[in-house]
Amino acid sequence: MHTFLALLVSYLLGAIPFAYLAGRWKGINIRAHGSGNMGTTNAFRVLGKRWGSVVFVGDFCKGMLAAQVGLMFGGPWLAVAAGILALLGHSWNPFFGFRPTGKGVAAGAGVIMRLMPLPTVITLLVFAAVTYLSGYVSLGSIVGACCAIVTAILLQDNKAYILFALGGAILVLYRHRENIARLKAGSEPRIGKHKGRF
Repeated sequence: MHTFLALLVSYLLGAIPFAYLAGRWKGINIRAHGSGNMGTTNAFRVLGKRWGSVVFVGDFCKGMLAAQVGLMFGGPWLAVAAGILALLGHSWNPFFGFRPTGKGVAAGAGVIMRLMPLPTVITLLVFAAVTYLSGYVSLGSIVGACCAIVTAILLQDNKAYILFALGGAILVLYRHRENIARLKAGSEPRIGKHKGRF
């Protein structure tokens, strides 16, 4: 019973739509603007840096909390399962008809921060550097996802956590497949008026 409740709570945590709530606070339906996603990237584009940062923190923290719930009630493997369910709740939100609603980058970062702090710090630094230099949040997310796999394998010996890094990165890359196509075509929008350093 404790296992089921831990997984249910983690799934519902992941489904908290911080971008949607922040947009409503500003009188904006974020699902009708930008990419229509309820994630950090679209929040930055539509709501601005301040509210985008609030959404990032909210999504990051719900990922951390989901992992913590799993650790408390079952250890590493349950933490991984809880983290995956949090990502699924975020990416295909049950409160919005299970349609694609987010890409899980910030929530996934929160999960691995709780499970693997050092690889996460490195991954976040890489994400920030690529995003700053290029102006593409999507590119930062894609490179960050790949970095998470490499750093987990090199710096982590817990198989459950390495598996989560691999699965989470695959999910992030899958959800960014349209962004990858736009990056190749040169039509991916940058943050604000960012011209990019490369």
